[in-house]
Amino acid sequence: MQRFANPGRFRRLARVVLPWTSGAAVVLLVAGLWFALAASPADYQQGESVRIMYVHVPAAWTAMAVYLALAVASALALVWKHPLADVAAQAMAPIGACFTAVCLLTGSLWGKPMWGTWWVWDARLTSVLILFFLYLGHIALANAFDDWQRGARAAAVLALVGAVNLPVIKFSVDWWNTLHQPASVTRIGAPAIHPAMLTPLLLMGFAFAALFATLLIWRMETALAERRLRALAAASAAEPGPALAGGPA
Repeated sequence: MQRFANPGRFRRLARVVLPWTSGAAVVLLVAGLWFALAASPADYQQGESVRIMYVHVPAAWTAMAVYLALAVASALALVWKHPLADVAAQAMAPIGACFTAVCLLTGSLWGKPMWGTWWVWDARLTSVLILFFLYLGHIALANAFDDWQRGARAAAVLALVGAVNLPVIKFSVDWWNTLHQPASVTRIGAPAIHPAMLTPLLLMGFAFAALFATLLIWRMETALAERRLRALAAASAAEPGPALAGGPA
């Protein structure tokens, strides 16, 4: 991990990786949307509204995976003092919040025709809403202090504490009697879903993962450039100005 602690080495690696992740995101998104909207059949119970699932479920997967990555980055920052871990954590939190918002919005759009309401205080829905608030709390704490290091530490502690919500989201449909359907893809044995519907789900899942990687690299490069500019500005302000003519040297 320490090999990539140097910002210069990270930038060189990012220049190599970024074209691949951005290209993969575009190709997979196009393929996933084509399979989701054109190639896959309508569900015999849900009808055409099943197509919302091809955005909702991958967004939920990505939202949870990003928070897990956020917790890992926070642990690296707090325990091992990894120089880029705080940068990565603060860069990925808004991305994860956006994926969580997409998950909640598409879930509401699906819930209205299926359940007759936009929202229910279901265990799965409520725990995902808590995940969204954890993301917002991390963003707020990271920017709440004049000293960015204090803000980063406070946000990292919140991220680690909030990680206990991830198994609650995952197993809420098993632990409680909820309206939300149980897992049909990530379950022991074969997935309980037809390959015609599984294909767009997986394509969109990989597309969202590639999109996350692309956005994370962009945001980290921007954050590192901003820190370098602030450091140069501070160094320039600290330099003594030229002496006035006739004044003390």
